[in-house]
Amino acid sequence: MKQILFEKNCVTPSKIICVGRNYVEHIKELNNKIPKKMVLFNKPNSAISNKLFYFNDFVRFEGELCFLIKNKQIAGVGFGLDLTNAKEQEEAKKNGLPWERAKAFDNSAVFSKFIAFDGDIKKLSFKLFINDTLVQEGNYDLMIYKPKEILQEIQSFQTLQDYDIIMSGTPKGVGNYKRGDIFRCEVFYDKEKILEQEFVAK
Repeated sequence: MKQILFEKNCVTPSKIICVGRNYVEHIKELNNKIPKKMVLFNKPNSAISNKLFYFNDFVRFEGELCFLIKNKQIAGVGFGLDLTNAKEQEEAKKNGLPWERAKAFDNSAVFSKFIAFDGDIKKLSFKLFINDTLVQEGNYDLMIYKPKEILQEIQSFQTLQDYDIIMSGTPKGVGNYKRGDIFRCEVFYDKEKILEQEFVAK
C-alpha cells in the first residue's frame, strides 16, 4: 500500500475522496453545469504518488487543497494534484459512464507532505505556480461546498478511515503540462505560508 508523509510519519490512506465541480469559475472554463448536489468520486490507494509523472498530452493537472482525516475529523492539510485524462473523461461524460479510467489511474493523485491542522479552515488558501508563473489559486470563500459540508456528505454514505484524504476541488486554471515543468505549491493560513513543495514532471 502506498503512503504519504504526515508531519514526520509515513501513513497509509485507504482511499482518496474527491469533490468535482466545487469552484464556479472552473465549472465555467470547462463548459460544465453547476451541479444540483455535491459531485464525489474516489481514487484508490494505488493512485497515490509523491512524484509527478508525464503521461500523455491528454492528461491535465488540477491543483487542490487537501485534508487528512483522523478520528473522522480533519486533522491535517496538504496540497494535491488531481491528474485527469481529459480525453477519457469526455468520453465517459458523453456516454454516461464512470470516471475511473480518467481519474483513478496509477500515480494520478500527487501529494505534498501533510501538516497537522486544527485552526480555522476559513483562513486556508493555496497557490500553484508552473515554471514560476502563477496558474491557480483557491480558497475557502471560492468553494461552493465548504470542507465541513464535504466531510458530512461523505460520511452520510461512506466510512472514513484514519489517514484517508479529501481533495476539495480545483479552481480555474487547469491545463496540460510537459516533462521538465516545475510545479511549486504554496499553502497559506491567514496569508502566512505554512507549506511549500516542488514537483518536477518526469
